[in-house]
Amino acid sequence: MTAEPLANDRPLVIAHRGASHEEAEHTLRAYRKAFDHGADGVECDVRLTADHHLVCVHDSRIERTSNGSGRVSALELARLEEFDWASWKRLDRGVEDETPEADPERGHLLTLRRLLDTLVEKRQEVVTLIETKHPTRHGDDVEKTLVQVLRAFDLDRGDRPGLPHVRVMSFSARALTRVHRLSPGVPLVHLVADRPAKLVDGTLPADVGTVGLDIRLVRRKPKVVGRYREHGHGVFVWTVDDPADVDLCGELGVDAVITNRPGMAVDRLGVTR
Repeated sequence: MTAEPLANDRPLVIAHRGASHEEAEHTLRAYRKAFDHGADGVECDVRLTADHHLVCVHDSRIERTSNGSGRVSALELARLEEFDWASWKRLDRGVEDETPEADPERGHLLTLRRLLDTLVEKRQEVVTLIETKHPTRHGDDVEKTLVQVLRAFDLDRGDRPGLPHVRVMSFSARALTRVHRLSPGVPLVHLVADRPAKLVDGTLPADVGTVGLDIRLVRRKPKVVGRYREHGHGVFVWTVDDPADVDLCGELGVDAVITNRPGMAVDRLGVTR
């Protein structure tokens, strides 16, 4: 099963790690803020802890986004949950920290299960992009665990009414192949960075229906969008934070823009919900 272009008359707005321009990335507060802005969906990165829990963390190490240190893959979930995952953002922006009582979940580590719990509770068909990160010491256990989690939420059989519409993304074609082998019903997105050596001819690996293009590549070679369209593929673009880039994506007719600034993108595209 592949993911055909999404049926919409303008690009969907997908919040990259939540509304991460305003709130600490990969926190429930960031995701809730994204929906407050009218985002159509959300994106998250997942990594596997030492005791095989999927957590929403982008970097292999935790120093940038927490007050702890070490590699996600070498730390157990209980240890990771001891750290503060939000104060760094507020301090970075010169904002005084809030008391924990103001938002008890603000600094908590977000697991994939907790995020999916929140999205399923919405009972809406929100686009949910989940990126697996490689390389990692856990290898294919990342995709195996991800499929298990999706099955637990009944999200492994393609898009269905009233449930999040999940797509698994990766820069690794091998990782996507593993997901397809384990759960053929899950639509896939192959991420393509702006690298001169990368052949961008509009084709994708077998069983992948959507490409995720770096906005820098789209700026340099806007015709690349048409190449993927000619092959019947959907086109997502990341990370679209400049208003001019949002306009460009709208003109090119991409399926979705993935942005740290969902409020800006929603306003720019004139989205009504």
